[in-house]
Amino acid sequence: MGLAPDIVETLARARSDLRMGVPIVLIGKTTVVAAAIETLSPERLAAIRGLGATPVLALTARRAETLKARAYDGDIARIALPDSSALGWVQAVADPADDLATPMKGPLNSVRGGDAGAHRAALALCKSARLLPATICVEVEDGAAVAEQNGLTAVSLDHANPLLDLRSLLHPVVSAYLPLEVSEAGRLHVFRPEDGREEHYAIVIGRPNPAAPVLTRLHSACFTGDLMGSLKCDCGPQLRGALAQMGAEGAGVLLYLNQEGRGIGLANKMRAYSLQDQGFDTVEANHRLGFEDDERDFRLGSDILKSLGFGAVRLLTNNPAKVAMMEASGIAVPERVELKVGENHFNRDYLATKAAKSGHLL
Repeated sequence: MGLAPDIVETLARARSDLRMGVPIVLIGKTTVVAAAIETLSPERLAAIRGLGATPVLALTARRAETLKARAYDGDIARIALPDSSALGWVQAVADPADDLATPMKGPLNSVRGGDAGAHRAALALCKSARLLPATICVEVEDGAAVAEQNGLTAVSLDHANPLLDLRSLLHPVVSAYLPLEVSEAGRLHVFRPEDGREEHYAIVIGRPNPAAPVLTRLHSACFTGDLMGSLKCDCGPQLRGALAQMGAEGAGVLLYLNQEGRGIGLANKMRAYSLQDQGFDTVEANHRLGFEDDERDFRLGSDILKSLGFGAVRLLTNNPAKVAMMEASGIAVPERVELKVGENHFNRDYLATKAAKSGHLL
């Protein structure tokens, strides 16, 4: 490798650009200039219109369903941008915050036919950048020239597409002794992904025997519950309950995965909370934002466990999906250990929705 970035590093640049409101160029069967609607400015919207072709808004099928727009591309919809539309209208199409106040966004003219690969890639990058999954895209003839003339990051979809659905390789960075309230025999391991995204952590209690199933918790980061004591979820009590049980048994592994808000990020989780204030349940809120019920990838946990030398776990969880994903990724789960803690009158409906719609065993 020379000095130039490889495709993994180029995708990291593209995610960073989208977060800052800078467009990117996606070069494939169809080549587009794409920008995240969440961070789009009036000036960049005008510049995108000035590229010649009619821009389209790319939305997930979940968001399109809320807007009653046709998703001719299956998992995504492409909507032609009306000539007179201002930035406020564009962002209202992407963000459901005011859907109840202004439900009629249309008429929405869905584009049919042609290649939607670049639009789909743009949405995948927005999701992985923890942005609203909504982009504005305009087709261009010579993407490399547009990128060079404007200093934009250019991404080859031939090289990028195989990576968009893959989890990044994790590398151990450092580990150190960390005495905890539940056990003085604690050790924290830090793992860093190659693709520049969030680091993940493993807290090992005691000296677990790698030849036997280790008591393990896959815990997704929850700033509001873990740190602030939020009563809207059961995350904080689950975190502390899992650590307490490991301390009592003298051994265990807690995997702390930075997948806030079921993988949509803290800002989008707060958007979902705002929608819950309007009367939608947690799954409905995610769908209105354009996300699936759960965007997390628990295979990250199996990668860390294998790196630490463990092949079987007693999994502390109420979520059968975690068990299934562990087993599918090569970690045996001979026992599921329930973790029913933290119910209160603020989160009772939330927990009921998790049981009814997400299959949690509560």
